[in-house]
Amino acid sequence: MMRSLLLALMAPSLDPAQVPSPSPLTEDEKAQGWRLLFDGKTTAGWRGFKQNNCPAGWGVVEGTLRRIAPGGDLVTEEEFESFELSLDWRVEKGGNSGIFFGVTEDHDNVWETGPEYQILDNAGHKDGVDAKTSAGANYALHAPAKDVSRPAGEWNQARIRVDGTKVEHWMNGVKLLEYELGSPEWKALVAASKFGKMPDYGTRRRGRIALQDHGDAVEYRNIKIRTLGTARR
Repeated sequence: MMRSLLLALMAPSLDPAQVPSPSPLTEDEKAQGWRLLFDGKTTAGWRGFKQNNCPAGWGVVEGTLRRIAPGGDLVTEEEFESFELSLDWRVEKGGNSGIFFGVTEDHDNVWETGPEYQILDNAGHKDGVDAKTSAGANYALHAPAKDVSRPAGEWNQARIRVDGTKVEHWMNGVKLLEYELGSPEWKALVAASKFGKMPDYGTRRRGRIALQDHGDAVEYRNIKIRTLGTARR
C-alpha cells in the first residue's frame, strides 16, 4: 500500500478527466479469444527490456500502467507472432511514447528490431508536424490516413493487428494505415530511412511487445490481446 501511495505522489500530473477504470473482458471478448495483458493491479507479465524485473520507473497508478520516472522501455514476458492488440493510452502535454512489436533482445534498443506505433500529443510535440511521425503512424515510414487522436490528457484507443506479415494500425475505431513486412515497398521505405542501417529492423516474425519510455508521462490501460489463426475477426 505504501508503494502505491508513493507512486501516486510521484506520478506527473495528467488531465484528471476520464478517471481510469480498468474494464474486465466481456463474455463475448473471451469467446473471441481475447485475454488481458495487464490486470490493472500489478505489473505481472511485464519487465524491463533486457531486465529480469519491472523497473521502478513504471508502476500501477489508479488502474493504469504508468511511466512515472526514468525506467527504460517495458516488454512483455511473452512473445507473439500473429495477434491483435488493443489498449487505451494517454499522454501529458507534449508527451511522446510508442508501442513496438516483434521486439527481440539481441540488440541494444527495442527499435532496432520492432516497428513502432507512435504515441504522441500531436499538438504539443514537434513530431506531430510530420504525419509520418504523428500519433498512430508506423514511425517514420507510414503516415496515418488522418489525425483522429484526442488532445493531451484524454484517452485514445489503439489497435494493432499483425497477421503474418500484414500489419494494420487503428485508432479510436478508425483504420489509419496498413503495410506488409518484407514487401518491396517496405524494403524501399526502410532503406531510405534511418532504419536502413539496422539489418534486423522489422524482420522478426516472433517477438515481444514493448512500451516506450521516451522521458514523458504516459499511461496505458485495458491492454488485451488475442492470437490470430484460431480467433479471427
